[in-house]
Amino acid sequence: MDPLVVAMNASDSGPPLGPGSHRGPDSGLLLLDVSLHTEERGRLPVPLGGGSVEAVPPTLAEGTVVSVGLTFRLGREVDALTFEEVCARDGRVLETTRTLLGGFRRGGPYEVWLPPRRMPVGRAHCGLYRITGRLTDGEGRELAREDHHVRLVHVTGVPTTPA
Repeated sequence: MDPLVVAMNASDSGPPLGPGSHRGPDSGLLLLDVSLHTEERGRLPVPLGGGSVEAVPPTLAEGTVVSVGLTFRLGREVDALTFEEVCARDGRVLETTRTLLGGFRRGGPYEVWLPPRRMPVGRAHCGLYRITGRLTDGEGRELAREDHHVRLVHVTGVPTTPA
């Protein structure tokens, strides 16, 4: 499934780099925002730069459908921009997904939502996950990287659907 480009403003002008923004060295990509979007809880912001040590990771119920939202600016044209997401738990990589976002002109901000995914279901899958997201260009050069944690919890109680 193709990523959904929610909003694009391809002007060449824009604000200078500011606090809270993140990018790779000399990449030309300025990552402005990363967020998780769910139907039940709406938008859950992810602190850039890993957040503070005291930050509580977002908590998601098992089976939640999540879409990752990225907002970024580009200082140069980028062909074949790709988002790679690595999901790990207890130090073991569980899954790596790559999504081709396409080519983008200099400017922005661009806002992209990745295709939605369902979180795993079952007590065995609950716990703390480390998610690493990387944006790379068509030549495989890393333009930006973000790490964050997500806690997956078991849904308790009796189902509310009629018998």
